[in-house]
Amino acid sequence: MKKLLPVLVLILLCVQHLAAQQQPQFTHYSFNGMQLSPAYAGITNRPEIVSIYRYQWLGYDATFDDGGSPQTLLLTANTPVRLLHGGVGINLMRDKIANTTYTVAALSYSFHIPIREGKLGLGVQGNVNNIKKGSYRPNDDNDPSVPNNSSDTKYDLGAGIWYESSTFYAGGGVTNLLKSEYEFANQEDGIDDDKKGRLLSENHIYATAGYHLPVLSIFILTPMALIKHDTETFSFDAGAKITYDEKYWAGVNYRHKEAVGALIGLSLFTDNSLRVGYAFDLTIFNKVAKAPTSHEVMLSYRLPEPAVRFKPPMRTPRYNFTK
Repeated sequence: MKKLLPVLVLILLCVQHLAAQQQPQFTHYSFNGMQLSPAYAGITNRPEIVSIYRYQWLGYDATFDDGGSPQTLLLTANTPVRLLHGGVGINLMRDKIANTTYTVAALSYSFHIPIREGKLGLGVQGNVNNIKKGSYRPNDDNDPSVPNNSSDTKYDLGAGIWYESSTFYAGGGVTNLLKSEYEFANQEDGIDDDKKGRLLSENHIYATAGYHLPVLSIFILTPMALIKHDTETFSFDAGAKITYDEKYWAGVNYRHKEAVGALIGLSLFTDNSLRVGYAFDLTIFNKVAKAPTSHEVMLSYRLPEPAVRFKPPMRTPRYNFTK
């Protein structure tokens, strides 16, 4: 039991008090509008499916038996729907950190407003979140101080805004508007409610922007940035990527007080419908508490823009009457 004491202290500090559940971060944020804002749904006029797998701090050896490297799988899909004057989308995510697994399923709707050569989206989102605590192995059987395997599921809301044109995009969103509180009981029966472990979902605020700047005739330079705030911590990403012939891209990224990164990718098939990308992060801050590298793989498939099957009636007067 003495050997387990430091671990128990860490567990109790995390479980017995209110804490914020941080959401995962991605270096492919410029391809990941659905995770940043529900207003992105359908804004590009093309149905799209995006999948990103991130392995953060590869090989990190934490105190817990299962390790501490965050591993995240994200799947999003969105499509324009003319009858709804906007678009709809879904997000599915599984985020695992040590013995805790965070699972999200979200449904989004965006109302589109044409503005000049672009389009403005106003989005809302409803989601189901589940946080599951993993297993802990005490030295002494039936130790009441060690949390029991448990999970809790809550409903929550989000909202966002997004503007998209052929040369510029900007948008953002806020999550966890209801600030749901998750509870996890210890093994000891009859424990008081005020002694249960609680985990509070704080608001996460995102803001992002990018500008497509033509360079020569076949190169496009895109400066991009992302701001993140979870009511306790502030962070930002800033970078740029260059695209050649609308098929190949390479870029760099800087994450505030954490890492520098690089990303490469290419588009395949007709109309560049399939996009494949890879991102690499190198930790440059707090190296002792983290592993040196993080890795991401991105797959995206975009369908052609839906055709207009029913054209609106046009009134063309055949006769003119004058007095």
